[in-house]
Amino acid sequence: MLTIHADSRGHALVVEGERVVGTGVLGELADGYPRARVRRWPGILTPGFVNLHGPELLEEAYHPDPREAGELGTEPLSGDALAPLALDDVRWGGSARRGVQRMLAHGTVAVAGALGRPAADAVRRTGLDVLPRTGRPGGVPSLDPLACGIPPEVPAPRERGSVASFAVFDVADEGELAERGASTCVATVIRGRLLYRRR
Repeated sequence: MLTIHADSRGHALVVEGERVVGTGVLGELADGYPRARVRRWPGILTPGFVNLHGPELLEEAYHPDPREAGELGTEPLSGDALAPLALDDVRWGGSARRGVQRMLAHGTVAVAGALGRPAADAVRRTGLDVLPRTGRPGGVPSLDPLACGIPPEVPAPRERGSVASFAVFDVADEGELAERGASTCVATVIRGRLLYRRR
């Protein structure tokens, strides 16, 4: 199925399967692909972000289940806070899946760093790219790549033939995105699939 994703500035991508097959202005693309479904998003289309702290967030931090929020809170736990939890593979697997979903909610389309199971399984199921890295990056691991204290890494702009992975943020422009952060994400598409949509 052909889908046109358009932002509030009129920028648009045409997606077929896992690939971008057209880019440009919404009006022109709608004329060129009259049978395509059109999704209009508030804010701006972007290539999304690479989260440089993949292992730190998915293997060294525990993302509490919502049912544990009363006892553990909702933020990732790491370091000494992990000791009393007695985490087994099942709980680590659930944590990794929740961590990936929270990354998607911040416009992440790729993670950097080698991952073991079960984190690798959680990432593979979504189609997020896993990129190599050398050593541990600086900054503070955060689900928001703009809050790490280091410059964010952004994939190349989406163009015809690119993998259809991108994110939409409900901001007026890139300056407002940098100011307000990646929690303004309203949609993340991975390999043509809408995997996160803010409700």
